[in-house]
Amino acid sequence: METAPLDSQDELTALRALVAEQAAKLESQEAEVIKRDSIIGLLRAQLELLRHRQHGASSEKIDRKIEQFELMLEEIEASRAEAELRSGKTPLPELEDASEKPKRKPLPDGLATEELVYAAPCNCPTCGGTSFLKAADRVVQVLEHVPASVKIVRHVEKRMICRECDTTLAGEMPTLPIERGKPGPGLLAHIMIAKFDDHIPLYRLSEMYDRLGIDISRSVMADWVGRVSALLTPLVLLIRAHIAALDRIHTDDTPVDVLDPGRGKTKTGRVWVYVFGAVEAGAGVAA
Repeated sequence: METAPLDSQDELTALRALVAEQAAKLESQEAEVIKRDSIIGLLRAQLELLRHRQHGASSEKIDRKIEQFELMLEEIEASRAEAELRSGKTPLPELEDASEKPKRKPLPDGLATEELVYAAPCNCPTCGGTSFLKAADRVVQVLEHVPASVKIVRHVEKRMICRECDTTLAGEMPTLPIERGKPGPGLLAHIMIAKFDDHIPLYRLSEMYDRLGIDISRSVMADWVGRVSALLTPLVLLIRAHIAALDRIHTDDTPVDVLDPGRGKTKTGRVWVYVFGAVEAGAGVAA
């Protein structure tokens, strides 16, 4: 498509002004990227300092500051990437951390792998030829997230009756951790880890399952958590006995704000953490 010639000097002047305006915007975006880079570098340096102090002497205030800095860093780095994309320029090189940046760990060997193959055309677009030599494949490996899924496991206990004496024979069906609601052990493990390790409240877990079309209320999950806690009591007692037999135990009482939906406020929970062994060498921890 041919571009029509400019009809007047005014149009040429307007075009030059538009180009200058776009150049100014681009320069402003590049300056914003550089500014964010400097902020990112500062935050990373502060994070390294806080982490160093954290290992030296644990402090709840330092832990909270680290969490705040991590959130700020995430927001600024995301804005930096967006600004780079809008500027149309090649992304700037990744900033180095205050300390030597660790190498990226390889992906676990057990990850499921899906291969998508894109066949080359059967006809050469240049000459129309159909005879080809095989060249090296171009392989791009990406890490993908598979959304959470649930399934129904049907336990079928086969039964037979002896023709001779009418004795009923049955297969050995495993006992379920909780009869009420019949949740599987994998579901229970996911709920316990999400609540106590990932700190996801049960009402949020209920909302997540609702998006999958599964209705599990907060009260039902709370009942399951209590029952699983009771099932784990023998393990807790063994850990407690092991800790009590040690020569030295470090302990700390940590108050935790617990969400209390329906009352419009939080309540204070308490976590007692016990650390044993040489703290500097990576101690064992029990709570």
